[in-house]
Amino acid sequence: MSHPMSYTVGWICAIEIEYTAAQTFLDNKHDSPASLSPHDTNHYTLGDIVGHNVVMAVLPDGEYGTSSAAIVLAHMLESFPNIQIGLMVGIGGGAPTQRNDIRLGDVVVSSPKDGSAGVYRYDYGKTIQGRDFLQTGFLNQPSPIVRSAVTGLKSKYRQRGHRIEETIESILEKWPRLREDFSRPPPESDRLYISSFVHSGNVSCDGHCAFRLDKIITRPRRQVNQDNPRVHHGIIASGNQLMKDAFIRDQYSEEQNILCFEMEAAGIMNQLPCLVIRGICDYSDSHKSDNWQGYAAMAAAAYTRDLLGEMHRTQVAGRRSVVLIMLTLVIILANLLASLLEWLGSIFVATIGKAFGI
Repeated sequence: MSHPMSYTVGWICAIEIEYTAAQTFLDNKHDSPASLSPHDTNHYTLGDIVGHNVVMAVLPDGEYGTSSAAIVLAHMLESFPNIQIGLMVGIGGGAPTQRNDIRLGDVVVSSPKDGSAGVYRYDYGKTIQGRDFLQTGFLNQPSPIVRSAVTGLKSKYRQRGHRIEETIESILEKWPRLREDFSRPPPESDRLYISSFVHSGNVSCDGHCAFRLDKIITRPRRQVNQDNPRVHHGIIASGNQLMKDAFIRDQYSEEQNILCFEMEAAGIMNQLPCLVIRGICDYSDSHKSDNWQGYAAMAAAAYTRDLLGEMHRTQVAGRRSVVLIMLTLVIILANLLASLLEWLGSIFVATIGKAFGI
């Protein structure tokens, strides 16, 4: 059985397809934990990736949003109190603009910018008459170790490019049953529609919208010497509402420079500051489909594996958690208090004895 104190990296997924993709990147899968917190309802997968002991968890079936993610993380931290690094890995909806050439299958990594911790909670704030929506509250940013690793990997990718596509292919060779759902869809299925064109009816986009060529934004194919998928760094919007409105998407992307929308990260950033990594599976509009979900989940997981490779194991394992430090201090103080009380008791007894001639 695996000892919970051995695990220092917490990897959280929102849905099963993300959880499945994540598990394929484990170098070794470990036994179930030796014990869990009595109230812990999470499902865990334990293993190691490039020397780091990782615990993976997924939200309960049918549950979404910031509150569910917060509960999963709370249980994880109770059962695995030595977790130092938090990772929220999965899929999200892209917010492409002329400035940010985001396409299906790309990866977006949360990155602090313009006073933001890298995650922007777009449904939490207040509306004041005559003024724009005002966001309230602040979210924490990941630790310096994680942010330094992001910079190091960004530099490595800039010099050498990445091998995300090749890594996914090697995973699918190892897990052939996953090829149908996790392979990269054909490029012609990556269609970005003009914001005013709204999908209607129960007909799929492939069977209806795809034939409206006048509504599709033409974008040049990426060249052989360009990374594909591309990795973007910037602000990820998080909230409890699924974004399926191109006009609102464009508004946030213009005003806040949002690159991606998702539904869980804002619920966990102040419990354990996490890095959020999202593979783009749609464009946050009414034309959503599931076709790119598997590949996008794989791309996000492949990037995360590369990122863990940029963190030395001793950087993570050598840092004791705040919980452990506090427990140690409590024990030390309790022992000091017990010694003090014993000493005071002996003085009291001696004083009484002298007073009464005992």
